[in-house]
Order: sequence, then C-alpha cells, then structure tokens
Amino acid sequence: MIAETVCSAVSAAGLGIAAVTAYRKRFLTAARIAAYSLVPIGLVMTGVVEWLADTAFSPVAWAGFGVLGVAWVLFMTTRAVERRRGGTRKERKAAARAAAQRDAVAPGASAPSLGSGSRPAAEPAPPSRPAKASRGGEDDFSDIEAILKKHGI
Repeated sequence: MIAETVCSAVSAAGLGIAAVTAYRKRFLTAARIAAYSLVPIGLVMTGVVEWLADTAFSPVAWAGFGVLGVAWVLFMTTRAVERRRGGTRKERKAAARAAAQRDAVAPGASAPSLGSGSRPAAEPAPPSRPAKASRGGEDDFSDIEAILKKHGI
C-alpha cells in the first residue's frame, strides 16, 4: 500500500514538472517528462508494484533468486572450462579423429607435390644408395637417408 502511494506521488510530481516545462514552451521535453511520470502510476494500476513489494519482502523469493544465481554461475563456469579445453567431449573426439586422418597420409609422400620449381631441370637427381643387407637396422636408416637426399635435405 505504501509503494502504491509513493508511485502515485512520483507520477503527480512528474506531471507537475511536465506542466511547468510546457509552460516554458519546451513541448518536446514536457512530453518526454510526462511519459516518464506516467510509468509508475501505470505499474501501480497493473499490479506490478504490489507483486514487486511482495517479492522484495519474501524470504522464499530471495532464496529463489539465490538458486538462480548459483545456476547461472555454474552455467558460466562450465562454458569457460569448455572453451579452455577446446569444446565438449564430443567435439574433442571429432577433432582428434580428424587430426588422425590428416596425419595418416605423409605430407610429402608424392613427387607431384614438390612442384616444378623445387629443382632446376638441368641438374639430374642424385642417385639413391642401395640398402645394406648385412645389418637389418641400417636398412631403415638408409631408406630415410635416401628420402632426405632426394628432397635436398
């Protein structure tokens, strides 16, 4: 009841200020002040002020606002952690699968990927060394050396 009285008084004062402003020939400003001063009385008439007053003094309503706040904090925390990790578990698995498929193919596996500008045409390709059959471990390294020499490394 006191909230409705205060809102009515604020509206009456605002309409009085609007009338004085209109008397000074500032009609646009007077209309704006009148619009603002009609809002509190409109809220009283619709019952919003009574609902707000009941909510402001209700411990159950404040507990509800607290629960909503906790839910919001939890939601924002999980979103921040999700962004730090790089997405949800499902998105990370999909990204890992895509990376595994991308890494499955050797980046320099085919000769056409080198292009025509990698080596002058007049220079012949260096001969590759045959693999040594005497030691099994060096076969792998000789293949790697041949590949590196082929690419000029």
